[in-house]
Amino acid sequence: MAHGHGRCCCCCGEAAAAPGGGSERGAAWGLYLRIDRQRLQCLNERREGSGALVFRAWEERGDRAQFVESDDDEELLFNIPFTGNVKLKGVMVVGEDGDTHPAEMRLFRNIPHMSFDDAAREPEQTFSLNRDPTGELEYPTKIARFSNVYHLSIHFPKNFGAETTKIYYIGLKGEWTEAHRHEVTICNYEASANPADHKLAQITPQTHFIS
Repeated sequence: MAHGHGRCCCCCGEAAAAPGGGSERGAAWGLYLRIDRQRLQCLNERREGSGALVFRAWEERGDRAQFVESDDDEELLFNIPFTGNVKLKGVMVVGEDGDTHPAEMRLFRNIPHMSFDDAAREPEQTFSLNRDPTGELEYPTKIARFSNVYHLSIHFPKNFGAETTKIYYIGLKGEWTEAHRHEVTICNYEASANPADHKLAQITPQTHFIS
């Protein structure tokens, strides 16, 4: 069974079978729709752009035509910016039932453009992974540490012994908050008593529940 390490207590680092079924279960993993794909990065991917393919609908998690494979060694590092703020509740990782499946996952929050050198720092949470070729295991996050995430980095430092790592699907479960912009008029009275109007953007959060 997978256990948490580092800054996370063991009780929050265990994998559990994801509950629910059908459309209800699929809707819970809808954060892939909230990724800013123009700025999504996957470091050490063998084929450019393949890292983005693993973030898709839960119903498509078994698609073996879409995957990312590491290049020089077994490490992969995803930099995932969101289009708003996210409360991350869980992660799912689907790989092969073999040695190319990642064996460890390390999560970092709000560190844009992370490099492998940056990944040497202490993560917010670490999981030891089980092989999951069918997408049945959910790794619950410690929500208090992932309640206001605008950028998520996922580091896979090793697999089960193969030269390269292969991932077919990464599921992200949680809630998404969008910021709406409203224009507010402010009157600035000058010495000549002629007001000049200036417009200021005010941010009002609105929460949309994914799960």
